[in-house]
Amino acid sequence: MTVSEQNDMAGWPPEGTVFPVSHIDLSVLPGEHPFHLRELAAVRENWAREVLVNPALYDGRMVFQHHVSIRDGAVKGEAYITPFSTFLWWRKQRALGGFHLFAFAVAISSDGAMIAIRMAPHTANPGQVYCAAGSMDESDIVDGYCDVEGNMRREVLEETGLDLNDAVAEPGYYGTHISRSVTLFRIFRFPWTADDMLRKIEAHMLVSEEDEVDGAVAIRSADPSAHHYSAAMLPILAWYFGGDK
Repeated sequence: MTVSEQNDMAGWPPEGTVFPVSHIDLSVLPGEHPFHLRELAAVRENWAREVLVNPALYDGRMVFQHHVSIRDGAVKGEAYITPFSTFLWWRKQRALGGFHLFAFAVAISSDGAMIAIRMAPHTANPGQVYCAAGSMDESDIVDGYCDVEGNMRREVLEETGLDLNDAVAEPGYYGTHISRSVTLFRIFRFPWTADDMLRKIEAHMLVSEEDEVDGAVAIRSADPSAHHYSAAMLPILAWYFGGDK
């Protein structure tokens, strides 16, 4: 691990714990991600294998972090716009030189359920259940910085048809991390029951051009075996339903 990497990760909270986030500062730099430049041949070879198995994959451009620091609740990062194929290759090894950072809008129904989506079989996360979300991309950059709240609003609306403007946002963000993947999240409380929210999402899926979502679920416990959860969900479920909230 380089000195820069050591500085990045010094003072991070333990993996799998939830911590309050006091400040978010995620800049996006011009040029190419160093990991992308270093691994370009391997990226192309891996992508060719991936699309043979899953031709529906799309090599879009996303925000991929190079440096991330977490100190005293402040999350600071430096990222580059990078092809999804580069991230997919990085994800297989969680290599030094990169971090995945994304945001969850944790949607809570009026009767206390957490509403999540299940990803379709042709996606890069087939069958996984997690809060409606997506990696930040060029549309989420404002004046050279990532607009985390804007990303959450866009992704939730696209994937579920729910508008975060209809919810009451609890003050403040939280974070958690595991295997060089950082999740920022905020609680949004909606005025509808879980059944009503699931019906709204199902109606949206019938007319939406978004085909990455296979369904929606209402979560009412921290049981990690209740669904095929993404790893990022488990600390949040334990925190929210386990009494730490």
